[in-house]
Amino acid sequence: MSLLTVFLSTLNITLPVFAMVFIGVGLKRLGWIDQGFINTASRLVFRATLPTLIFLSLIGADLDSTLDPWLLLFFALATLACFLISWGWAAWRVPWHQRGVYVQGAFRGNCGIVGLALAHGMYGEAGLSIGGLLLGVVILTYNMLAVLVLSAYRPRDKRSSHAQWRSIVGHIGKNPLILAVLAATPLAIVEVELPVWLATSGDYFASLTLPLALICIGGTLSTRAFKKSFHTALGASLWKMVGIPILATAMAWWAGFEGRELGVMFLFFASPTAAAAFVMAKAMGGDETLTANIIALTTLMASITVTAGVFMLRIAGVI
Repeated sequence: MSLLTVFLSTLNITLPVFAMVFIGVGLKRLGWIDQGFINTASRLVFRATLPTLIFLSLIGADLDSTLDPWLLLFFALATLACFLISWGWAAWRVPWHQRGVYVQGAFRGNCGIVGLALAHGMYGEAGLSIGGLLLGVVILTYNMLAVLVLSAYRPRDKRSSHAQWRSIVGHIGKNPLILAVLAATPLAIVEVELPVWLATSGDYFASLTLPLALICIGGTLSTRAFKKSFHTALGASLWKMVGIPILATAMAWWAGFEGRELGVMFLFFASPTAAAAFVMAKAMGGDETLTANIIALTTLMASITVTAGVFMLRIAGVI
């Protein structure tokens, strides 16, 4: 294929996802959706439609071809490596009171929504299956590492690190996404088939997930706080959207991954900072303005960096 053909086909994968984000921005500006709608819709996605989507994608998956323990282990190790590099840089260049927030914003991607939507756009149901399995690793590693670094730089008047760890372990144990993976995997292994009416109803319900979640992401974006801590936010955003995808994807390719496995890992590594980072930073006394800046900047940058990354990887013939 010519370069133009590859580029246009890449846009067909990435633009629908980011178009929905910017539609959310427009709807919020027009006043057609408000914060109440965003809060309610976000809870619906997290607690119901996204777990349903993951459950159904895993139920119908061929685990012989999608379940790869080495893939899951590698993703966890690569995430840890990027986290440690981020922390090392922050310890050298970032003010003490901003380090925890900087590190969390620099490594914690929105894999559950943006990464999964991109994986589905590029690889269909196989992308959803691989992404769903990776989400279990994502939820565990991202939450534990975020608590670790935010606890290290938390104000003294906040809860003890022991209480924070106990709280996060409880949330992980009750996380609907992890429960969906745990419920679906044994059923997929024994190849259980759902009744047609139930599968069809589930598909209708699950189809709400990606457009609704992406619109909510757009509705939460705000550029008002950019004037504060802009340079620190820009540094974290560039590392998140350029440095980590290049480094982690190169490590994955060197480790022998290619094709859809490499493609899905790139999309997860290249996802913008998760909105959950703001909630956790606020709860643990971090700089919430800096966190909001990083989330907004990485989301705005993603339409360019993800498209460019997919294009280059396809030109190289590795995905």
